[in-house]
Amino acid sequence: MSAPAPSPLAIVDAEPLPRQEEVLTDTALAFVAELHRRFTPRRDELLARRAERRAEIARTSTLDFLPETAAIRADDSWKVAPAPPALEDRRVEITGPTDRKMTVNALNSGAKVWLADFEDASAPTWENVVTGQLNLIDAYTRTIDFTDPGSGKSYALRPEEELATVVTRPRGWHLDERHLTDPDGTPVPGALVDFGLYFFHNAKRLIDLGKGPYFYLPKTESHLEARLWNDVFVFAQDYLGIPQGTVRATVLIETITAAYEMEEILYELRDHASGLNAGRWDYLFSIVKNFRDGGEKFVLPDRNAVTMTAPFMRAYTELLVRTCHKRGAHAIGGMAAFIPSRRDAEVNKVAFEKVRADKDREANDGFDGSWVAHPDLVPVAMESFDRVLGDRPNQKDRLREDVEVKAADLIAVDSLDARPTYAGLVNAVQVGIRYIEAWLRGLGAVAIFNLMEDAATAEISRSQIWQWINAGVVLDNGERVTAELARKVAAEELADIRAEAGEEAFAAGNWQQAHDLLLKVALDEDYADFLTLPAYEQLKG
Repeated sequence: MSAPAPSPLAIVDAEPLPRQEEVLTDTALAFVAELHRRFTPRRDELLARRAERRAEIARTSTLDFLPETAAIRADDSWKVAPAPPALEDRRVEITGPTDRKMTVNALNSGAKVWLADFEDASAPTWENVVTGQLNLIDAYTRTIDFTDPGSGKSYALRPEEELATVVTRPRGWHLDERHLTDPDGTPVPGALVDFGLYFFHNAKRLIDLGKGPYFYLPKTESHLEARLWNDVFVFAQDYLGIPQGTVRATVLIETITAAYEMEEILYELRDHASGLNAGRWDYLFSIVKNFRDGGEKFVLPDRNAVTMTAPFMRAYTELLVRTCHKRGAHAIGGMAAFIPSRRDAEVNKVAFEKVRADKDREANDGFDGSWVAHPDLVPVAMESFDRVLGDRPNQKDRLREDVEVKAADLIAVDSLDARPTYAGLVNAVQVGIRYIEAWLRGLGAVAIFNLMEDAATAEISRSQIWQWINAGVVLDNGERVTAELARKVAAEELADIRAEAGEEAFAAGNWQQAHDLLLKVALDEDYADFLTLPAYEQLKG
């Protein structure tokens, strides 16, 4: 007996948007409804499994490679599918949200890949969700040229062969889309909305352009979650009648649990996998979240003191390169968050030097490419990888068999010779409040103190405050971190922002709301799994 026809989805609590009917067509929504019907129950089971696993870590304060999948790791015969031509050379990737200006600038940036972000660099207002899809459709049909009404500046796409290849990042499994519900009133997972609308409208278009529907998969915590994505891909390709293996996915290894399952994640996605990526801030956030009650040995110092040269971070990145190249996949390095300034030569100089050092290290370690957050940094990163790769598209032949990482190496946080400081606490509060305020205004990627920050930034900031309070950390100035101290620092920061912005701008913003939300997620005894869950309840639009 055939499956019942999918029920129509309802659009709820959303103001109509210009041209939304081009994205939210009956056939596209029927496809998303079918994804929801088939896969949301499994999504829900996997979220419950996350909670069980976290409880086990709380009990044992350790992690290990999985004994039940040892045969997959030991089997040297399997590889992921060969990369399609459009993803063979990924030496520099630029990241950013899918607003119209960023879409044109990223595609024109000279980077090999643009990570078109519906996740951490995008606050999920309904307008951002729908118009982001519309901007990508317009990019592929070359109808995206526009003139900014404020500046009068015109934006137009370069010739097709000069544009970056798009790899779209949907939201993580944990986030729902409250504006799209089934007849029972159950919201559709944001991941299925972002993936479904993009795939339905663009898969065939992209094939005609000699590319394909390519994705970055965020916040993955296990190979079973990768298996779910693989099943989504198989179904989606059958649904549209396109060849299996057309979809390609790069998985962000940005959770500590996924770091122990890299090979298994590639194995589950092997017909659709194109690489793994080292996502730094979310990875640190995941360590704090999972080992938050593990005592002093898991206390992280100031976030800016945890560089990629820290022993436990080296273990993570070198294992990622070795794993990817053993299986024929690309290893993509992390974000260079520094933002150059076109007005301040000294800021520019520091940014370029830091990015160059970061990208030199990654290229020399065997990565095949890396991320930047600003078009001006594309040539800097390109130079680092050109120096190592030359005319080769990647260095997957560099197997890094010299790397040997033990389970304990990945969580040896106490191997880092740095301690929490008062300045680090102040910075966590400053960045947390400033980022959340912008997010509540619908901005997901925000320049703060010459760094491009996204939701992962706010997560590590609030997590460190929570961890330092609960571990009774004593700072370099002799003060113990307490809820009272965090409130004092936050009040001082709010007063500074008021003085800096002026009364009118302060009142027009979401500053008090952002202050209160940061303190809630940093001070509540019941640690929220993701800051964006309570924040989404306060997000207008």
